Amino acid sequence: MEADTLLSTTDIALSILAIAICVAASAFFAGAETAVTGVSQARLFHLIQDGDPRARKIGQLRKDKESLIGSLLLGNSAVHILGSALAAGLAIKLFGQEGVFYASAIMTVVVVTFGEVLPKTYAILNSESLTLRVSYVLWAICWVLRPFTRVIQWIDYPFLRMLGVHGGHGKSLVSAVDTIRGTIELHHYEGDVIKQDRDMLGSILDLNARTLTEIMTHRSQVESIDLGNDPETIIAEAIANNHSRIPLWRNNPENIVGVLHLKDLLRLVRAQKIGVTREMIRRIASKPWFVPETTTLADQLTAFRSARRHFACVVDEYGAWLGIVTLEDIIEEIVGEIDDEHDPRQIAEIMPYGEHAYRVAGTVTVRDLNRHLDWDLPDDYAATIAGLVLHQARVIPDAGAVFEFFGYRVTIAEKRANQITQLLIEHLPDSFDDAQE
Repeated sequence: MEADTLLSTTDIALSILAIAICVAASAFFAGAETAVTGVSQARLFHLIQDGDPRARKIGQLRKDKESLIGSLLLGNSAVHILGSALAAGLAIKLFGQEGVFYASAIMTVVVVTFGEVLPKTYAILNSESLTLRVSYVLWAICWVLRPFTRVIQWIDYPFLRMLGVHGGHGKSLVSAVDTIRGTIELHHYEGDVIKQDRDMLGSILDLNARTLTEIMTHRSQVESIDLGNDPETIIAEAIANNHSRIPLWRNNPENIVGVLHLKDLLRLVRAQKIGVTREMIRRIASKPWFVPETTTLADQLTAFRSARRHFACVVDEYGAWLGIVTLEDIIEEIVGEIDDEHDPRQIAEIMPYGEHAYRVAGTVTVRDLNRHLDWDLPDDYAATIAGLVLHQARVIPDAGAVFEFFGYRVTIAEKRANQITQLLIEHLPDSFDDAQE
């Protein structure tokens, strides 16, 4: 090389130092971008509520994400370009025109390794702590670069409108409930949330979407008492009943005139020395509470708590009695079945049948079947599995009929009159899974 092109050791050291500073700055911007966008919004909100000033700074920055990301990208691009220019200039002076190739190859490896992959990997693993540590620096950088990012946004907006994007401050298409549900499913898939907890949390989210018709006990299965019977018969039937609250009817089983609490009846029997009359039983029975079938579980739960009652009669739009719903029914939708020592021991309604099938009672709800077997049958068309079969078949099938829908094979095992009482259900293997095997 010519003498006038030679660089002193000091000049080389200063150039290398400047390039190293640019790479370090690039690592800072890349790591900060990954950390601040990856930190949990819920965790950040919790820290803000606890009064953490660093979290408050980040929260304010995230309110204008376009400016925040724009500032970080602008800073990262500037130090990238500056570092590459310094490296290219140094290489040309050392090796001539061939130095451009050397500089490009070396800077690509250095920037990708130490300016991108390494800091972003660290930021992913330590997003919360890194975000809090750089909060004040980010605040200062965004404040300094805000005029430049505004200009860039002003240039970008016309092109975004051409692509059908009209501003970045609209409401998200994904609801908060769907976001929470997706988070629960993700943590369950990763093994952090057990199935029982996932089902409980999901059921709470569903309370506003489900109605009483989906969980009520149909009137055909309700044990009620004719108030027209003699008092001795009424008392005997009430004591033999499996429930503490019993609907009373008069003249017509669908004409509910009261709800008898077994505790009140026993107090009456103990207090009367001569005998209990039918009129006495009518007076201690509470007035029936009628609620529309379209009431959501969330609204009915609130109503039960406000009225301090546990029992309601469900009616349709014409006022006809459909069945009953209790506070326990709603609670069981969240936590699962609640049995005590007084509940009758019943035959299991979902039983394994062979290697891959299950024998299921027609009265089992689709939701309970999905929760029990971790299946995905739709519960939008009918509440019970028998109802789902009727919806899909469009006819009342005979015993032995076989249907396939939604990836399941359903066989009608037993039928009583027009009611499907027992079914055999098999989850068919997915064709894609078979192909993979």
